[in-house]
Amino acid sequence: MVSVPADRITLSADFVVPESARATVLFAHGVHTSRHSPRMRSVAAELHKAGFGTLSLDLLSEMEGRRAEVTEELRVDMDMLGRRVVAAVDWLKIQPDTRALPVIIFAAGAEAAAALLAAAELPDRVLTVVSWAGQPDLAGDALERVRVPVLFVAGSQDPRALSSTQEAAQRLAAPHAVREVAGASHRFEEPGALDQVVDMAKEWFEDRLRST
Repeated sequence: MVSVPADRITLSADFVVPESARATVLFAHGVHTSRHSPRMRSVAAELHKAGFGTLSLDLLSEMEGRRAEVTEELRVDMDMLGRRVVAAVDWLKIQPDTRALPVIIFAAGAEAAAALLAAAELPDRVLTVVSWAGQPDLAGDALERVRVPVLFVAGSQDPRALSSTQEAAQRLAAPHAVREVAGASHRFEEPGALDQVVDMAKEWFEDRLRST
């Protein structure tokens, strides 16, 4: 575990950089996903095998996480969440193992909007963003300032994420793609659904790396 200073507090994260890593994937976790989740650990492990480093970051402190479970105040403080994603990208850029590597942000829920806020602020430091089961429309006017490519992934049985994704995609001037996982609900808990998200993300990452 590592500690990442952000927004006057210290955030906990898991940091793994395989030999010959080609990019670092920043998992921005909040209320909707957890770095302790076996499913998310499995996703990180798949990316390690594919040659990607990972920083799995809790955007909320332990105390904030408990508060967020009972109130929406922290869950939707997009400015705060966005600042913390920016701080994490800055942290990666000063670490010896990752400072020369492109940064990819991978996030769900409201944290996907925070990822887009950060991408709007750091077009030269973020290679691409992947929003899965996200609420990217919460990024608001910042969507029009995003210049990096964005991949949106939503389950076909997740109307809220589909609506949010479509609204966000319509406001983006940046290159983007929208993918649906057939038969998948909000959490992609159906057999093979999360594997499809990972495969889509890896293909997208490879395409972006070839374009640089």
